[in-house]
Amino acid sequence: MIFNIQAKERIIFDLISQAAAELGFPAYVVGGYVRDRLLARPSKDMDIVCIGSGIQLAKGLASKLKPIPRVTVYSRFGTAMLKYYDMEIEFVGARKESYRHDSRKPTVESGTLEDDQNRRDFTINALAVSLNEADFGMIIDPFNGLQHLEEKCIKTPLEPDKTFSDDPLRMMRAIRFATQLNFTIDPETFEAITRNRNRIHIISKERISTELNKIILSPKPSIGFKLLEKTGLLQIIFPELQALKGVEIKDGLGHKDNFYHTLKVLDNAAEKTDDLWLRWSSLLHDIGKAPTKKFEGEQGWTFHGHEAVGAYMVPKIFQRLRLPTDQKMKYVQKVVRLHMRPINLTKGEVTDSGIRRLLFEAGDDVDDLMLLCEADITSRNEQKVKKYYNNMQLIRQRLVEVEEKDRLRNWQPPVTGEDIMKTFGIPPSREVGIIKNAIREAILEGDIPNEYEPAFELMLKQGEALGLKRIDT
Repeated sequence: MIFNIQAKERIIFDLISQAAAELGFPAYVVGGYVRDRLLARPSKDMDIVCIGSGIQLAKGLASKLKPIPRVTVYSRFGTAMLKYYDMEIEFVGARKESYRHDSRKPTVESGTLEDDQNRRDFTINALAVSLNEADFGMIIDPFNGLQHLEEKCIKTPLEPDKTFSDDPLRMMRAIRFATQLNFTIDPETFEAITRNRNRIHIISKERISTELNKIILSPKPSIGFKLLEKTGLLQIIFPELQALKGVEIKDGLGHKDNFYHTLKVLDNAAEKTDDLWLRWSSLLHDIGKAPTKKFEGEQGWTFHGHEAVGAYMVPKIFQRLRLPTDQKMKYVQKVVRLHMRPINLTKGEVTDSGIRRLLFEAGDDVDDLMLLCEADITSRNEQKVKKYYNNMQLIRQRLVEVEEKDRLRNWQPPVTGEDIMKTFGIPPSREVGIIKNAIREAILEGDIPNEYEPAFELMLKQGEALGLKRIDT
């Protein structure tokens, strides 16, 4: 296994070595940077541990760089950080930690390199490389991390129950690394996650969501969610998703397992997009199926209105997980609410009216919506997959045709509420809404073109029918 570093990184290491020697602080690069370079993965974050003051070492390095970078000091934690071009370098003095049962925040005191490696979460993250003249470049591997990299194995350096009890977020991190790197979790480590799963309650929702987002952004997110489910963590942190798992059979009729279907849709979407919120939309698209599931005799299992129920659930899930409740949440909510619309369009004649309504409601998110609908094709029957995929391509083609003709993406009616109030001399009222709705429906149905003059004429007719008189002539 080769330690792959770039020329500019070698220069940084040489300068850190010089600064450390001048201060008398033995220094090492540790953790994720070492792991990723051994795996030939890109890494822009460096963690430097020294036997001494990390803050002084950071300032010592900064004085040797041109231009001299700003050093950000976190005195409370004894750490410092500087940015140099595209690299972020953090410095800390070697330390050892002890934990209280009710907190993941440790009591910290100065320690040795060995102490610092002992406190690391996994063996592959406990690797260190010396930056000292006597043994520059030597890998220090007290827990067989190199072997575990070769074996693609996630394992704790110390006894796993203590590791996870001390800092339960490490359970999420184990699953996240297994997902990102496509590694397996050592059986003893895995069992310890299962035993300690209830310790996750002391972790903030923000920390949990950060790990969930990293799992969702992985090349194959389903790996992580299957591990979360198998360890029992999913039931605690995301019960709505857990509720989709399982198949119920009644009168010999069953339904598909919506949990595994959802993960397949998420993986399909992940092959096409790196957008976090479109991936969240994929994960939540069928979240309303558990509360809407019904058995209806010969019709079998139904999930009527699951898209509307799912859209209603999105804000509550985002709020609980401390995810943003701004436009990102509204985007996910909209995509979940509309995800059945293109599918339903294919079940009958694909009319201009149906396409106009889809364009009107989806706006600029219509392409993302179509990507999700294509990801939602998960049948094992190749003929069905081909048929459904061709149907989606037909919808895509019709969207382009109608958009070119009617210009309805992010459409606003050509006659506004202000126009109506000014024309008839009325305040905001029920009548304004009735007229606006009539104009919108006429355009979407194709009864009038999407133009000002026809819309204005219809406004006058509707106003007359409501007993309103034009005053602006």
